[in-house]
Amino acid sequence: MNVFGIGLPEMVLIMVIALLVFGPKKLPEVGRSLGKAIRGFQEASREFETEFKQEAEQIETAVKTPLKLESKEKEVATTNSESNAPSTSQQG
Repeated sequence: MNVFGIGLPEMVLIMVIALLVFGPKKLPEVGRSLGKAIRGFQEASREFETEFKQEAEQIETAVKTPLKLESKEKEVATTNSESNAPSTSQQG
């Protein structure tokens, strides 16, 4: 049995030390608090992961789509610059 890189002998040692430090009456309360903290951390981790994936997808689509828009913008810019070019005839 290996949890978080901690084997069974290490877990037993940690439990004995916790029992000595907190006492038998406080130990269930400490365990409950620790469980809630770990659960909250896991939920925050999952939320961060989903937000990260959504942002990565948005960036990926943004990188792919401007290439098409950029060529259209160049076409519009060249068309506008040709139509806005000053005429060669001078008024006198």
